Amino acid sequence: MTQTSSESGRFQSFAAFYPYYIHEHSNRTCRRIHVVGSGLVIVAAVLGVLVSAWWFLAMPVIGYGFAWVGHFFFEKNRPATFKYPLWSLMGDWRMFFETVTGQRKF
Repeated sequence: MTQTSSESGRFQSFAAFYPYYIHEHSNRTCRRIHVVGSGLVIVAAVLGVLVSAWWFLAMPVIGYGFAWVGHFFFEKNRPATFKYPLWSLMGDWRMFFETVTGQRKF
């Protein structure tokens, strides 16, 4: 059972939110697109440091662009970002880390 506030219906902690986040990413293609997008965000950050600060502007476009394509075309749901922006961002990076370290099989 998720821990949501009885008044607002919102999650009270990231620990309660994360199972919901993973459930919203049940489509394999959607998850893979998220991981690729997150990886490219890291590349853009490195390019921002080494090449041009303009790459920093590309980071949200790349990250959200890949994620939203995954949701709208493959998962067929609304990204959690619209309701839970901070926890969704945290969930993206946790899912990315779990995937690249082999803790989560996608």
